Amino acid sequence: MFNIAVAGTGYVGLVAGVCFAEMGHQVTCVDIDENKVALMKSGTSPIYEAGLEELMQKNYAAGRINYTTDFKSAYKEADAIFIGVGTPEQPDGSANLSYIATVARQIAETIEKDCLVVVKSTVPVGTNDKVEQFIHDFLINDVKVEVASNPEFLAQGSAVHDTLHAERIIIGTESKWAEELLTRIYEPFQLPIVSVNRRSAEMIKYASNDFLALKISYMNDIANLCELVGADIQDVASGMGYDPRIGSKFLNAGIGFGGSCFPKDTKALEYLARQHGYELRTVKSAIDVNKDQKTMLYKKASKRLITFNGLKVAVLGLTFKPGTDDLREAASLENVPLLLEQGADVYAYDPIGAYNFAKLYPEGKSGKGSMKYVANIDEALEGANVCFILTEWGEIKAVQPGVYKQLMRTPLVYDGRNLYRVADMKEAGVEYHSIGREPGVRNGAKESRYVE
Repeated sequence: MFNIAVAGTGYVGLVAGVCFAEMGHQVTCVDIDENKVALMKSGTSPIYEAGLEELMQKNYAAGRINYTTDFKSAYKEADAIFIGVGTPEQPDGSANLSYIATVARQIAETIEKDCLVVVKSTVPVGTNDKVEQFIHDFLINDVKVEVASNPEFLAQGSAVHDTLHAERIIIGTESKWAEELLTRIYEPFQLPIVSVNRRSAEMIKYASNDFLALKISYMNDIANLCELVGADIQDVASGMGYDPRIGSKFLNAGIGFGGSCFPKDTKALEYLARQHGYELRTVKSAIDVNKDQKTMLYKKASKRLITFNGLKVAVLGLTFKPGTDDLREAASLENVPLLLEQGADVYAYDPIGAYNFAKLYPEGKSGKGSMKYVANIDEALEGANVCFILTEWGEIKAVQPGVYKQLMRTPLVYDGRNLYRVADMKEAGVEYHSIGREPGVRNGAKESRYVE
């Protein structure tokens, strides 16, 4: 087993560190935030992620994982240092690599033995070459150090499972020594390992995420056309999903993708292409479709209603997806400000994300409207003039169609996640608008086998 240090305790770093400890390695997670470190030492996860807190407590009690702000003690004797700090999007779409650079210099000025530095953060192609050179530029002690690429492919909400049961581990190295060491670190996971050079590993991450983003945007584009021609997007997706060349995943139409990966990674790859004088037209189109898709429901409702001013608007779901408290690139961040600007009184429900959203939009008067966070769905719907469904939380999916009719003043529902059958909502007396399935289109006459 190896002595591993992990720089950064966000979704990438913390999950990786905990999972390495679970596999028997000795792990030290490093973060600059003392309050966050104290929180993690107490057994509390700073992020909402299924199964993470339990593994944190188990491995901390077993002495396999520790948390510190003292990077010098963490790095100096490490066999491998995994970098999992953020690479946030800059205004031009490029990745901000300043956090990577900070950690790289700390490593160079600290390590006292041969060490493999492994970049798990999503970085532009060629970045690992620069990181290795940067470390060598500032290296103090006469030790061997190489950099490897090891991109993550976890999904928020299932990050622990995705790490422990990954379809494959991608490692990008430039020497046998680095390849063999990284392979041995991952040996306890007993997962397939794909070994390539560093630049290929960096590209695999972007190409994979952007391909999935393309699938989502394509289906959203087709859904918009379905509404115009009288087709049903869920029937279309079901029929497509049987084709093994296409596959059944990422075919669900909705109000666009969000989160920390797809929006940032599509823009970063498109920026990289432009820097090399190439127009990545497919990815650029995916970005454009996604941008327009996020406010599709708001635009529909604006055509239906004279005004939102003075109306009670229920918003069900604030996070970009269920199973996480992450709001990055969430549809709520596009739609709620528009509603408030138009004078709506927004009553928002989210089982996990309300606390984070309230940091951006506190309760009370906001613009021409007002913001209120409620503890249950019924409170949001009671007397509401219109309802927007933005996240497919289980609690929201469990609401029966008749509840909207019973509680709302006007049972007018705009569903961005296609949670209900059109026929069921119509039968319940609800005016229901979704994505790719407009009222009046044949839907629900028979039970279809819809693709998950």
